[in-house]
Amino acid sequence: MAKTSAGRYFEDFRIGDVIRHAVPRTVTAGDVALYTALYGPRFAMQSSDAFARAVGYPQAPVDDLLVFHVVFGKTVPDISLNAVANLGYAEGRFLAAVYPGDTLTATSEVIGLKENSSRRTGVVYVRSTGWRQDGEKVLEYVRWVMVNKRDEAARPHAELVPDLATLVEPAALGAACPRIDTAAWDFGLSGAPHRFGDYAVGEKIDHVDGMTVQEAEHQLATRLYQNTAKVHFNQFLQVRTRIGRRLIYGGHVISLARALSYNGLANVFHIDAINSGSHVSPLFASDTVFAWSEVLGTADLPGRDDVGALRLRLVATKDRTCEEHPLRVGHDYEPGVILDLDYWALVPR
Repeated sequence: MAKTSAGRYFEDFRIGDVIRHAVPRTVTAGDVALYTALYGPRFAMQSSDAFARAVGYPQAPVDDLLVFHVVFGKTVPDISLNAVANLGYAEGRFLAAVYPGDTLTATSEVIGLKENSSRRTGVVYVRSTGWRQDGEKVLEYVRWVMVNKRDEAARPHAELVPDLATLVEPAALGAACPRIDTAAWDFGLSGAPHRFGDYAVGEKIDHVDGMTVQEAEHQLATRLYQNTAKVHFNQFLQVRTRIGRRLIYGGHVISLARALSYNGLANVFHIDAINSGSHVSPLFASDTVFAWSEVLGTADLPGRDDVGALRLRLVATKDRTCEEHPLRVGHDYEPGVILDLDYWALVPR
């Protein structure tokens, strides 16, 4: 019996499989510091224990996307070790706050399979769940990923493209956020005066700044999450592919764009749900990431007068500034677009 694993290929998946992922990961203050060093997020809630305690948290929570990446990383050896690319997300919900010292584990259920017309690859749909050490769910999301086949002649055991919701309903929001004392929210310390009522549907915000990505930092970040996908690390293999280079982990792009969004969304302190998301095109080392946001909607949370929810579209581009908010040319994405993410986030009233 082999003692090493080459990972699953497309034909190894079966709809209904439930996979318990290794390895448990205790999130520490060191992880938080390294995450800050990699992306430079400046949101006051995640930066300051004193700020967080003043408004109602027991301490500064771990950044929502750091939680997402750690859970995602658990799933990679079983789901996407042999991936060509991660394609998209839906039905994502952050269900409980995570703090330094908490230990995260993950499980995934295979909910769909679709062979591609080339027969060299197929798309695998999974619903992944992150768990805290006390058995509470902290995160749940669906993603789909293109995975290589071991044998082009192999056929999937069954095929199904799942019917996924395009929107997390506002009634489901707020589970991970305690009641906020808005009177104690210091808008001077948070960095901007803007509250929930200051954002209007249709408003577009250019986040102005850009951030150039280097090989060392994106590989360090991906290792931080224990993400072992070959496409991010193994240049020996990647040089033999059509692209010929290591791909930057898509989550790295999300975190960069979120960090850039502080300039314009400084008080948007908590990502509550992911409605949908697409990695439109790949990012490579030496590319520069820019970002802009559009307010797609606003929502009141049932029983909450302390915070409101903004539905935001976060668009990231590479080597393309956002003065004109580029997105599409006809029905196609503008060539510089690398990320199109639709999410709900909370902001004080």
